[in-house]
Amino acid sequence: MIRPEGVCVRVPASTANLGPGFDTLGMALSLYSWIGMKASDETVIRLYGSEMEGIPTDKKNLVYQVAQMVFREAGIHLPELEISMYSDIPLTRGLGSSASAIVGALYAANALIGSPLSEARLFDMATAIEDHPDNVGASLFGGLITAIWDGEHADYIRMQPHEDLEVLVVIPEFQLSTSEARKVLPDKISRKDAVYNISRSSLLVAALCQGRLDLISRAMSDRLHQPYRAELVPGMAEILDHAAEHGALGIALSGAGPTLLALAHRRSGRKEELEAYLLNTMKAEGIRASVRWLKPSSEGARLLGSMPSGSLLEMIEGEIHT
Repeated sequence: MIRPEGVCVRVPASTANLGPGFDTLGMALSLYSWIGMKASDETVIRLYGSEMEGIPTDKKNLVYQVAQMVFREAGIHLPELEISMYSDIPLTRGLGSSASAIVGALYAANALIGSPLSEARLFDMATAIEDHPDNVGASLFGGLITAIWDGEHADYIRMQPHEDLEVLVVIPEFQLSTSEARKVLPDKISRKDAVYNISRSSLLVAALCQGRLDLISRAMSDRLHQPYRAELVPGMAEILDHAAEHGALGIALSGAGPTLLALAHRRSGRKEELEAYLLNTMKAEGIRASVRWLKPSSEGARLLGSMPSGSLLEMIEGEIHT
């Protein structure tokens, strides 16, 4: 049954890979996107916020197109939609902006028609669109996700982030698409490098599960993608090598970049030092950047209620990250 009042959902940002967990590890973060969706006589798409600039406002819009995938899967014809969107998540910066849009569209469209599709099916659909399960899994389920994808079905285990973990992201003021970041990766790697990453990815998951924060720095090192992508992000190699000396529990390229993500202890007395180190290293390379302290988000995609009758901003006022 279609909900005539429409729906409004909230979806968290995400970081992927966490160093060695290429295309398999993801974590939800406390930046969000909101999507309102309602059946309509004609398609109207309203975008709010500076992060929405350049996004299509017609039926080429990703959220509209993904919603139609849900309707086709459920055998429902609903060609015209009213959609409202606002996002805190910077576009093409390695913080899961596209994954949050995909998950939000799937989740909202499914809720709009009475939720006939299971979350497992939504996860498979999201992974098929992204072609890897880490970002979409984190945005859908929240927390820390380790997942596999066989081309048809994704399996995952969700872990609760350690209560003492905080996240500092340094966001350069340039965009880097995932497709561009993948072009620099080699077609083949050595057995030695494969074992290096498998061992550290396994150790990282175990350390996060058992609260062994002392092991995170060594466990987050990587030979599969970060050494090759470092040429795309000035200052990245320096930061990966030395951030732990300035208070980071661990450091990694967030997703495909260019954002870098540092894990820190929430009671650390070196937060200002870490901020300054990251910003100054970027500045020395001529890169303008900003920093944000975030938290791992335990909550994934969430139905907030009906689509607001007025502006979406009125409904979410007070929740927007400033």
